[in-house]
Amino acid sequence: MIRAVQATARGVFIAAAAAAIAVALAACGHMPWSKHPAPPVETAHELQELAEDGTPTQAFPQLWQRNTLVVDLQAAATSGKFILKPRAGAGWPVRIAFRARPGTLGVIEVRADQRLLIPVTKEGSAPVDLELAPGVYTTKSLQMTVQWGR
Repeated sequence: MIRAVQATARGVFIAAAAAAIAVALAACGHMPWSKHPAPPVETAHELQELAEDGTPTQAFPQLWQRNTLVVDLQAAATSGKFILKPRAGAGWPVRIAFRARPGTLGVIEVRADQRLLIPVTKEGSAPVDLELAPGVYTTKSLQMTVQWGR
């Protein structure tokens, strides 16, 4: 009977030790040295970008932020204009936003089915995403003209 109790105690000890080792290994994934850098953002090419004269350009990176297509205007000059169109056989994304750095662009004007003026904040240093309001463009919109300036 003593051997049976010793065997049971040994089995409980081994199970407890295994559980402690499993918890310790799982906790290692949450240590500061185990954090991996964020993967680089992949650019998308959902919309055609055209210069004012209609020549194709890819001046501004496009990227997906969940279900919003973000057109990055951080590298834009203080004033400018371009046209967005859906690619052949594709439609408009459900949501579109423009990324700008505060104090650089002033106002962004968007013309599609409606005209929308979006002021860019002058305060702060982190880029801001300015999402278009519903109704500015629809599935029937042929193009969207984007213009900005101070």
